[in-house]
Amino acid sequence: MKTARTAMAGAIAAHTRTDGLSKDYARQIAALLMADGRVGELNSLLRDVQADWAQAGYVEVLAYSAHPLTAASKADIAAQLQPLFPGAERLVVTEVIDPAIVGSVKLRLAHQQLDLSVEAKLNKFKQLVRAGKE
Repeated sequence: MKTARTAMAGAIAAHTRTDGLSKDYARQIAALLMADGRVGELNSLLRDVQADWAQAGYVEVLAYSAHPLTAASKADIAAQLQPLFPGAERLVVTEVIDPAIVGSVKLRLAHQQLDLSVEAKLNKFKQLVRAGKE
């Protein structure tokens, strides 16, 4: 019988909040997903873990950028998001280097995303122009 993804995420979140995420534990999770043929659920599982962390007061924001973020940029992102999570004991900005990002950043939380990249702004502009022509 396979374990529900939300139950698995709850167990992972509880373990990693207290003990951190070791490489060995990450390998065990990966092996379990592979053995059960559930590798496709990895992104959903990670979002569920982030949601469980947020409920416990630990909010992680993934900041996708083409270049490394400065400490000041990370602090600014955290300060801007803090009002959205008034109960958060800790708000952590984890940078993810993604060369495909064209200017600015994409922010991803458990079940939210804010795309401030130049590409997203250009796509929005294209949509507005197309809507104006029709």
